[in-house]
Amino acid sequence: MKKINSLRIPVTRGLKDFYAMDMHLAYHAACAGQFNVVVFSRLAAAISVIRSALDQRQTKLPLAIETLDAAIETLLAVRKKGDETGIWEITGDERPSVLGGIDMAERCIGTLDVALLTQTAERLLKDVYGGQDA
Repeated sequence: MKKINSLRIPVTRGLKDFYAMDMHLAYHAACAGQFNVVVFSRLAAAISVIRSALDQRQTKLPLAIETLDAAIETLLAVRKKGDETGIWEITGDERPSVLGGIDMAERCIGTLDVALLTQTAERLLKDVYGGQDA
């Protein structure tokens, strides 16, 4: 009996642009003083989905997971600060880590497939909302 391979749909330019827009627009909003919890959430979600998908796929790109983890840790600090003070910003010291994560996410997204990104996003959303509808 032949083994049936699952269909792999590569990430298209449009989907890459969608993720890039979520990350870069949020980053530039933070730099321009227009950052808020909604914009922060889009940036954090995009990086987290790509990082989690890469982890499942066991990426061969050197330092990909480490770079994305560093960006996520920085974003966790930004979130904590934003939740406590109501001031949402990425400081000058935090920007290189976040920008490095964005750049790495853009480099890595082409190695993934649409189904993996979709399933990962759905799983993370379910984890965040504890199984409740979003």
